[in-house]
Amino acid sequence: MLIGLDPGQALGDHQLHERSWIVVLDGRVRFESGGETIDAGPGYLAWFDADQRHSISTDDGARILLLLAPWPGKGHYHDDAT
Repeated sequence: MLIGLDPGQALGDHQLHERSWIVVLDGRVRFESGGETIDAGPGYLAWFDADQRHSISTDDGARILLLLAPWPGKGHYHDDAT
């Protein structure tokens, strides 16, 4: 998924059921997870394990590419018993 973040926008503290990889395409973002903060620019690849809490924010705006695997992850749908 291609996500455009406007200046000052954030994807607040959240977690996904899938493992995720995020590539910064342009702009700068701040990744926060587990007490660690990383400021990253174009070409940076970040990854998060399934259910790992994290947030992403930008001061000046950015475009990021989000890849999820497996899709859908276990527990993605509330009635998913697998």
